[in-house]
Amino acid sequence: MKLFPHQDRALDQTYENNRVAYYLDMGLGKTYVGSEKMWELNTPYNLVICQKSKIPDWKEHFEQHYDYEVIIFDKQPIEKIPPESVLIINYDKVWRRPELQKLRDFTMMMDESSMIKNESSNRSKFILKLHASNVILLSGTPTGGKYEELWSQLHLLGWKITKKLFLKQFVIQEWDDRNQKMVITGYKNVERLKAKLREYGAVFMKTEEVFDLPAVNDQLIKIQSTKAYKEFKKHHIIEIEQEELIGDTPAAKKLILRQLAGFYNQHKLQYVKDLIDSTNDRVVIFYNFKREYATLVEMIDRPISTINGDLKDLSAYETQPNSITLIQYQAGAMGLNLQKANKVVYFTLTDKSELFEQSKKRIHRIGQDRPCFYYYLLTDGSIEWRMLEVLKERKDYTDALFEKEEE
Repeated sequence: MKLFPHQDRALDQTYENNRVAYYLDMGLGKTYVGSEKMWELNTPYNLVICQKSKIPDWKEHFEQHYDYEVIIFDKQPIEKIPPESVLIINYDKVWRRPELQKLRDFTMMMDESSMIKNESSNRSKFILKLHASNVILLSGTPTGGKYEELWSQLHLLGWKITKKLFLKQFVIQEWDDRNQKMVITGYKNVERLKAKLREYGAVFMKTEEVFDLPAVNDQLIKIQSTKAYKEFKKHHIIEIEQEELIGDTPAAKKLILRQLAGFYNQHKLQYVKDLIDSTNDRVVIFYNFKREYATLVEMIDRPISTINGDLKDLSAYETQPNSITLIQYQAGAMGLNLQKANKVVYFTLTDKSELFEQSKKRIHRIGQDRPCFYYYLLTDGSIEWRMLEVLKERKDYTDALFEKEEE
Protein backbone atom coordinates (compact mmCIF):
# COMPACT_ATOMS: atom_id res chain seq x y z
CA MET A 1 0.00 0.00 0.00
CA LYS A 2 1.52 3.32 -1.13
CA LEU A 3 1.37 6.02 1.54
CA PHE A 4 1.66 9.80 1.22
CA PRO A 5 4.91 11.32 2.52
CA HIS A 6 3.17 12.83 5.55
CA GLN A 7 1.78 9.40 6.46
CA ASP A 8 5.23 7.82 6.19
CA ARG A 9 6.56 10.65 8.35
CA ALA A 10 4.03 9.95 11.09
CA LEU A 11 5.01 6.27 11.10
CA ASP A 12 8.72 7.12 11.16
CA GLN A 13 8.26 9.44 14.14
CA THR A 14 6.62 6.63 16.15
CA TYR A 15 8.67 3.67 14.94
CA GLU A 16 9.98 2.94 18.44
CA ASN A 17 6.56 3.34 20.13
CA ASN A 18 4.09 0.54 20.72
CA ARG A 19 1.51 2.98 22.10
CA VAL A 20 0.77 5.84 19.73
CA ALA A 21 -1.80 8.52 18.98
CA TYR A 22 -2.19 9.79 15.44
CA TYR A 23 -4.00 13.08 15.92
CA LEU A 24 -4.11 13.87 12.22
CA ASP A 25 -6.47 16.51 10.92
CA MET A 26 -9.56 15.26 9.14
CA GLY A 27 -8.76 14.12 5.60
CA LEU A 28 -5.11 13.20 6.16
CA GLY A 29 -5.71 9.46 6.10
CA LYS A 30 -5.58 8.31 9.74
CA THR A 31 -7.06 4.99 8.62
CA TYR A 32 -4.01 4.20 6.50
CA VAL A 33 -1.50 5.33 9.10
CA GLY A 34 -3.21 3.39 11.89
CA SER A 35 -3.60 0.17 9.90
CA GLU A 36 0.04 0.28 8.74
CA LYS A 37 1.20 0.75 12.34
CA MET A 38 -0.97 -2.19 13.36
CA TRP A 39 0.60 -4.30 10.62
CA GLU A 40 4.10 -3.23 11.75
CA LEU A 41 3.36 -4.22 15.36
CA ASN A 42 2.43 -7.69 14.07
CA THR A 43 0.53 -9.18 17.01
CA PRO A 44 -1.49 -12.40 16.62
CA TYR A 45 -4.77 -10.60 17.35
CA ASN A 46 -6.05 -7.13 16.59
CA LEU A 47 -9.05 -5.23 17.90
CA VAL A 48 -10.51 -2.18 16.15
CA ILE A 49 -13.08 -0.13 18.08
CA CYS A 50 -15.00 2.41 16.03
CA GLN A 51 -18.37 4.04 15.54
CA LYS A 52 -21.09 1.75 14.22
CA SER A 53 -21.32 3.66 10.93
CA LYS A 54 -17.60 3.09 10.28
CA ILE A 55 -17.61 -0.71 10.61
CA PRO A 56 -18.23 -1.38 6.87
CA ASP A 57 -15.46 1.07 5.92
CA TRP A 58 -12.90 -0.61 8.18
CA LYS A 59 -13.94 -4.07 6.97
CA GLU A 60 -13.52 -3.04 3.34
CA HIS A 61 -10.17 -1.38 4.09
CA PHE A 62 -8.62 -4.47 5.70
CA GLU A 63 -10.01 -6.85 3.08
CA GLN A 64 -8.69 -4.68 0.25
CA HIS A 65 -5.19 -4.00 1.58
CA TYR A 66 -4.30 -6.85 4.00
CA ASP A 67 -4.52 -10.59 4.49
CA TYR A 68 -6.20 -10.50 7.90
CA GLU A 69 -9.31 -12.51 8.63
CA VAL A 70 -11.84 -9.76 9.38
CA ILE A 71 -14.52 -10.49 11.98
CA ILE A 72 -17.40 -8.12 12.77
CA PHE A 73 -17.76 -8.69 16.52
CA ASP A 74 -21.14 -7.12 17.25
CA LYS A 75 -23.63 -9.96 17.30
CA GLN A 76 -22.83 -13.45 18.55
CA PRO A 77 -20.01 -14.31 20.99
CA ILE A 78 -16.94 -15.92 19.44
CA GLU A 79 -15.78 -19.15 21.06
CA LYS A 80 -12.29 -19.05 19.56
CA ILE A 81 -10.59 -16.09 17.92
CA PRO A 82 -8.34 -17.16 15.03
CA PRO A 83 -4.80 -15.73 14.86
CA GLU A 84 -3.92 -13.20 12.15
CA SER A 85 -7.37 -11.70 12.55
CA VAL A 86 -8.94 -8.30 13.08
CA LEU A 87 -11.97 -7.99 15.33
CA ILE A 88 -14.09 -4.91 14.60
CA ILE A 89 -16.62 -3.72 17.15
CA ASN A 90 -18.43 -0.47 17.84
CA TYR A 91 -18.09 1.63 20.99
CA ASP A 92 -21.62 0.90 22.17
CA LYS A 93 -21.13 -2.86 22.02
CA VAL A 94 -17.57 -3.24 23.28
CA TRP A 95 -18.36 -3.07 27.00
CA ARG A 96 -21.04 -5.73 26.52
CA ARG A 97 -18.41 -8.27 25.39
CA PRO A 98 -16.74 -9.46 28.63
CA GLU A 99 -14.81 -12.14 26.72
CA LEU A 100 -12.55 -9.35 25.44
CA GLN A 101 -11.17 -9.07 28.98
CA LYS A 102 -9.55 -12.48 28.44
CA LEU A 103 -7.79 -11.47 25.23
CA ARG A 104 -4.01 -11.19 25.40
CA ASP A 105 -1.17 -10.40 22.99
CA PHE A 106 -3.21 -8.04 20.84
CA THR A 107 -3.09 -4.56 19.35
CA MET A 108 -6.04 -2.28 20.10
CA MET A 109 -6.82 0.49 17.63
CA MET A 110 -9.46 3.09 18.48
CA ASP A 111 -10.95 5.17 15.69
CA GLU A 112 -12.09 8.60 16.98
CA SER A 113 -10.53 7.97 20.37
CA SER A 114 -12.26 11.05 21.79
CA MET A 115 -15.22 8.68 22.26
CA ILE A 116 -13.68 7.68 25.63
CA LYS A 117 -13.33 11.24 26.94
CA ASN A 118 -15.64 10.44 29.87
CA GLU A 119 -13.58 8.02 31.94
CA SER A 120 -16.58 7.12 34.12
CA SER A 121 -18.72 5.83 31.24
CA ASN A 122 -19.21 2.08 30.80
CA ARG A 123 -17.33 2.02 27.51
CA SER A 124 -14.34 3.94 28.88
CA LYS A 125 -14.04 1.93 32.09
CA PHE A 126 -14.18 -1.31 30.10
CA ILE A 127 -11.63 -0.21 27.49
CA LEU A 128 -9.21 1.06 30.13
CA LYS A 129 -9.23 -2.40 31.75
CA LEU A 130 -8.41 -4.32 28.55
CA HIS A 131 -4.99 -6.00 28.42
CA ALA A 132 -3.77 -4.62 25.10
CA SER A 133 -0.07 -5.12 24.31
CA ASN A 134 -0.14 -2.18 21.90
CA VAL A 135 -2.46 0.82 21.51
CA ILE A 136 -3.20 3.00 18.48
CA LEU A 137 -5.42 6.05 18.95
CA LEU A 138 -6.85 7.90 15.94
CA SER A 139 -8.59 11.29 16.02
CA GLY A 140 -8.67 14.62 14.27
CA THR A 141 -10.32 16.26 17.29
CA PRO A 142 -8.90 14.48 20.34
CA THR A 143 -10.29 16.88 22.96
CA GLY A 144 -13.14 18.91 21.56
CA GLY A 145 -11.27 21.84 23.06
CA LYS A 146 -11.45 20.44 26.60
CA TYR A 147 -8.05 19.29 27.83
CA GLU A 148 -9.55 17.54 30.85
CA GLU A 149 -11.07 15.06 28.40
CA LEU A 150 -7.60 13.86 27.35
CA TRP A 151 -6.93 11.91 30.51
CA SER A 152 -8.37 8.55 29.38
CA GLN A 153 -6.36 8.64 26.15
CA LEU A 154 -3.20 9.59 28.03
CA HIS A 155 -3.74 6.63 30.34
CA LEU A 156 -3.88 4.27 27.34
CA LEU A 157 -0.69 5.81 25.95
CA GLY A 158 1.08 4.83 29.16
CA TRP A 159 1.23 8.15 31.02
CA LYS A 160 0.01 6.98 34.42
CA ILE A 161 -0.66 10.41 35.85
CA THR A 162 -3.69 10.54 38.14
CA LYS A 163 -6.71 12.53 37.04
CA LYS A 164 -6.38 14.73 40.13
CA LEU A 165 -2.75 15.58 39.40
CA PHE A 166 -3.48 16.10 35.70
CA LEU A 167 -6.16 18.66 36.52
CA LYS A 168 -3.88 20.36 39.02
CA GLN A 169 -1.05 20.72 36.49
CA PHE A 170 -2.96 21.71 33.35
CA VAL A 171 -6.44 22.97 34.22
CA ILE A 172 -7.52 26.28 35.77
CA GLN A 173 -10.50 25.87 38.10
CA GLU A 174 -12.48 28.44 40.05
CA TRP A 175 -15.27 28.19 42.61
CA ASP A 176 -18.75 28.89 41.24
CA ASP A 177 -20.81 30.39 44.09
CA ARG A 178 -24.07 30.06 42.19
CA ASN A 179 -23.78 26.32 41.58
CA GLN A 180 -21.56 25.62 44.60
CA LYS A 181 -18.89 23.71 42.72
CA MET A 182 -15.53 24.09 41.00
CA VAL A 183 -15.74 24.97 37.29
CA ILE A 184 -13.05 24.92 34.60
CA THR A 185 -12.22 28.41 33.32
CA GLY A 186 -9.08 27.78 31.28
CA TYR A 187 -5.83 25.87 30.90
CA LYS A 188 -2.17 26.29 31.79
CA ASN A 189 1.24 24.73 31.04
CA VAL A 190 0.05 23.89 27.51
CA GLU A 191 3.58 23.61 26.10
CA ARG A 192 4.47 21.08 28.78
CA LEU A 193 1.30 19.13 28.01
CA LYS A 194 2.17 19.06 24.31
CA ALA A 195 5.70 17.90 25.10
CA LYS A 196 4.40 15.06 27.30
CA LEU A 197 1.94 13.99 24.62
CA ARG A 198 4.73 13.75 22.05
CA GLU A 199 6.89 11.90 24.55
CA TYR A 200 4.16 9.28 24.83
CA GLY A 201 3.76 8.75 21.10
CA ALA A 202 1.31 11.45 20.00
CA VAL A 203 1.69 12.94 16.51
CA PHE A 204 -0.20 16.15 15.64
CA MET A 205 -0.67 17.21 12.03
CA LYS A 206 -2.87 19.85 10.37
CA THR A 207 -4.13 19.62 6.79
CA GLU A 208 -2.62 22.96 5.78
CA GLU A 209 0.83 21.67 6.75
CA VAL A 210 0.51 18.99 4.07
CA PHE A 211 -1.83 20.07 1.28
CA ASP A 212 -2.92 23.31 -0.35
CA LEU A 213 -6.70 23.06 -0.08
CA PRO A 214 -9.13 25.59 -1.62
CA ALA A 215 -10.17 28.70 0.29
CA VAL A 216 -12.85 28.56 2.99
CA ASN A 217 -15.61 31.18 3.05
CA ASP A 218 -17.76 31.61 6.17
CA GLN A 219 -21.10 33.33 5.71
CA LEU A 220 -22.84 34.39 8.94
CA ILE A 221 -26.50 34.91 8.07
CA LYS A 222 -28.62 36.89 10.54
CA ILE A 223 -32.12 35.42 10.46
CA GLN A 224 -35.08 37.46 11.71
CA SER A 225 -36.28 36.38 15.14
CA THR A 226 -39.87 35.48 16.00
CA LYS A 227 -42.42 36.63 18.52
CA ALA A 228 -42.53 33.09 19.91
CA TYR A 229 -38.78 33.08 20.62
CA LYS A 230 -38.93 36.41 22.43
CA GLU A 231 -41.99 35.40 24.45
CA PHE A 232 -40.47 32.11 25.58
CA LYS A 233 -37.14 33.75 26.42
CA LYS A 234 -39.01 36.11 28.73
CA HIS A 235 -41.57 33.76 30.33
CA HIS A 236 -40.03 30.26 29.84
CA ILE A 237 -43.39 28.92 28.67
CA ILE A 238 -45.29 29.16 25.39
CA GLU A 239 -47.97 27.38 23.41
CA ILE A 240 -47.04 26.92 19.76
CA GLU A 241 -48.61 24.73 17.08
CA GLN A 242 -51.01 23.32 19.70
CA GLU A 243 -48.08 22.25 21.86
CA GLU A 244 -47.08 23.69 25.23
CA LEU A 245 -43.34 24.18 25.69
CA ILE A 246 -42.09 24.61 29.26
CA GLY A 247 -38.52 25.52 30.21
CA ASP A 248 -38.69 24.37 33.82
CA THR A 249 -34.96 23.51 34.00
CA PRO A 250 -31.90 25.20 32.46
CA ALA A 251 -31.43 22.22 30.12
CA ALA A 252 -35.06 22.27 28.99
CA LYS A 253 -34.93 26.03 28.47
CA LYS A 254 -31.80 25.76 26.31
CA LEU A 255 -33.27 22.93 24.23
CA ILE A 256 -36.50 24.82 23.54
CA LEU A 257 -34.63 28.03 22.66
CA ARG A 258 -32.60 26.06 20.11
CA GLN A 259 -35.77 24.60 18.62
CA LEU A 260 -37.53 27.99 18.50
CA ALA A 261 -34.50 29.40 16.70
CA GLY A 262 -34.59 26.43 14.30
CA PHE A 263 -37.55 24.55 12.87
CA TYR A 264 -40.13 26.79 14.60
CA ASN A 265 -38.64 29.84 12.86
CA GLN A 266 -40.36 30.26 9.49
CA HIS A 267 -37.88 32.96 8.50
CA LYS A 268 -35.04 30.45 8.75
CA LEU A 269 -36.96 27.84 6.79
CA GLN A 270 -37.69 30.37 4.05
CA TYR A 271 -34.00 31.32 3.88
CA VAL A 272 -33.02 27.68 3.42
CA LYS A 273 -35.58 27.33 0.63
CA ASP A 274 -34.34 30.50 -1.09
CA LEU A 275 -30.71 29.39 -0.74
CA ILE A 276 -31.46 26.00 -2.29
CA ASP A 277 -33.39 27.66 -5.12
CA SER A 278 -30.42 29.94 -5.84
CA THR A 279 -28.07 27.12 -6.88
CA ASN A 280 -28.12 23.91 -8.87
CA ASP A 281 -25.08 22.59 -6.97
CA ARG A 282 -25.04 19.90 -4.33
CA VAL A 283 -25.78 21.29 -0.86
CA VAL A 284 -25.06 19.64 2.50
CA ILE A 285 -27.26 20.65 5.45
CA PHE A 286 -26.40 19.80 9.07
CA TYR A 287 -29.17 19.58 11.64
CA ASN A 288 -29.83 18.25 15.16
CA PHE A 289 -33.41 17.13 15.78
CA LYS A 290 -35.87 14.76 14.10
CA ARG A 291 -38.43 17.54 13.81
CA GLU A 292 -35.89 19.59 11.87
CA TYR A 293 -35.35 16.71 9.47
CA ALA A 294 -39.07 16.16 8.92
CA THR A 295 -39.64 19.87 8.31
CA LEU A 296 -36.76 20.16 5.85
CA VAL A 297 -37.76 17.03 3.90
CA GLU A 298 -41.29 18.34 3.52
CA MET A 299 -39.98 21.65 2.19
CA ILE A 300 -37.27 20.44 -0.22
CA ASP A 301 -38.34 19.39 -3.72
CA ARG A 302 -34.96 18.15 -4.96
CA PRO A 303 -33.26 14.73 -4.69
CA ILE A 304 -32.43 14.10 -1.03
CA SER A 305 -29.75 11.99 0.64
CA THR A 306 -29.97 11.28 4.36
CA ILE A 307 -27.53 10.40 7.11
CA ASN A 308 -29.08 10.00 10.57
CA GLY A 309 -29.61 7.39 13.25
CA ASP A 310 -32.35 5.69 11.25
CA LEU A 311 -31.14 5.96 7.67
CA LYS A 312 -27.90 6.13 5.68
CA ASP A 313 -28.55 6.76 2.00
CA LEU A 314 -26.10 8.74 -0.13
CA SER A 315 -27.40 7.57 -3.51
CA ALA A 316 -28.82 10.98 -4.46
CA TYR A 317 -25.58 12.71 -3.42
CA GLU A 318 -23.53 10.29 -5.52
CA THR A 319 -25.65 10.46 -8.67
CA GLN A 320 -27.54 13.79 -8.70
CA PRO A 321 -25.52 17.02 -9.09
CA ASN A 322 -28.37 19.11 -7.60
CA SER A 323 -28.99 16.86 -4.57
CA ILE A 324 -29.50 18.03 -0.99
CA THR A 325 -27.80 15.93 1.70
CA LEU A 326 -29.32 16.16 5.19
CA ILE A 327 -26.92 15.07 7.94
CA GLN A 328 -27.63 14.73 11.64
CA TYR A 329 -24.44 15.66 13.51
CA GLN A 330 -24.15 12.57 15.70
CA ALA A 331 -24.57 10.21 12.75
CA GLY A 332 -22.58 11.90 10.01
CA ALA A 333 -20.26 14.66 11.18
CA MET A 334 -17.35 12.20 11.26
CA GLY A 335 -15.89 10.02 8.54
CA LEU A 336 -17.85 10.93 5.41
CA ASN A 337 -16.20 12.00 2.14
CA LEU A 338 -18.47 14.61 0.57
CA GLN A 339 -16.06 16.62 -1.55
CA LYS A 340 -18.42 16.47 -4.53
CA ALA A 341 -20.18 19.29 -2.68
CA ASN A 342 -18.65 22.64 -1.79
CA LYS A 343 -21.55 24.21 0.12
CA VAL A 344 -22.56 23.44 3.73
CA VAL A 345 -25.57 24.98 5.48
CA TYR A 346 -25.73 24.89 9.28
CA PHE A 347 -29.48 24.91 9.85
CA THR A 348 -28.80 24.68 13.58
CA LEU A 349 -25.54 24.32 15.51
CA THR A 350 -24.34 21.42 17.59
CA ASP A 351 -23.01 22.14 21.08
CA LYS A 352 -20.19 19.60 20.64
CA SER A 353 -16.97 21.14 19.34
CA GLU A 354 -15.53 17.90 17.95
CA LEU A 355 -18.64 17.27 15.84
CA PHE A 356 -18.70 20.86 14.62
CA GLU A 357 -15.05 20.81 13.53
CA GLN A 358 -15.41 17.38 11.95
CA SER A 359 -18.51 18.49 10.03
CA LYS A 360 -16.58 21.23 8.24
CA LYS A 361 -14.07 18.69 6.95
CA ARG A 362 -16.69 16.63 5.12
CA ILE A 363 -16.23 18.86 2.05
CA HIS A 364 -12.89 20.60 2.76
CA ARG A 365 -10.55 17.66 2.27
CA ILE A 366 -8.24 15.97 -0.21
CA GLY A 367 -9.93 15.86 -3.61
CA GLN A 368 -11.79 19.16 -3.21
CA ASP A 369 -10.84 21.57 -6.01
CA ARG A 370 -13.38 24.37 -5.46
CA PRO A 371 -13.67 27.06 -2.77
CA CYS A 372 -15.84 25.90 0.13
CA PHE A 373 -18.77 27.93 1.46
CA TYR A 374 -20.26 27.55 4.94
CA TYR A 375 -23.58 29.24 5.72
CA TYR A 376 -24.32 29.70 9.42
CA LEU A 377 -28.02 30.50 9.86
CA LEU A 378 -28.23 32.34 13.18
CA THR A 379 -31.49 33.71 14.53
CA ASP A 380 -31.05 37.34 15.59
CA GLY A 381 -30.72 37.79 19.35
CA SER A 382 -30.83 34.02 19.95
CA ILE A 383 -28.77 31.48 21.86
CA GLU A 384 -27.18 30.43 18.55
CA TRP A 385 -24.71 33.34 18.56
CA ARG A 386 -23.33 32.39 21.97
CA MET A 387 -23.13 28.74 20.87
CA LEU A 388 -20.98 29.77 17.91
CA GLU A 389 -18.69 31.79 20.19
CA VAL A 390 -18.17 28.77 22.46
CA LEU A 391 -17.46 26.51 19.47
CA LYS A 392 -14.80 28.95 18.27
CA GLU A 393 -13.24 29.11 21.75
CA ARG A 394 -13.03 25.31 21.87
CA LYS A 395 -11.43 25.27 18.42
CA ASP A 396 -8.72 27.65 19.66
CA TYR A 397 -7.85 25.25 22.49
CA THR A 398 -7.72 22.30 20.10
CA ASP A 399 -5.60 24.23 17.59
CA ALA A 400 -3.13 25.06 20.36
CA LEU A 401 -2.31 21.36 20.72
CA PHE A 402 -1.63 21.05 16.97
CA GLU A 403 0.64 24.11 16.80
CA LYS A 404 4.31 23.34 16.24
CA GLU A 405 6.76 24.14 18.97
CA GLU A 406 8.78 27.27 18.41
CA GLU A 407 12.35 26.52 17.43
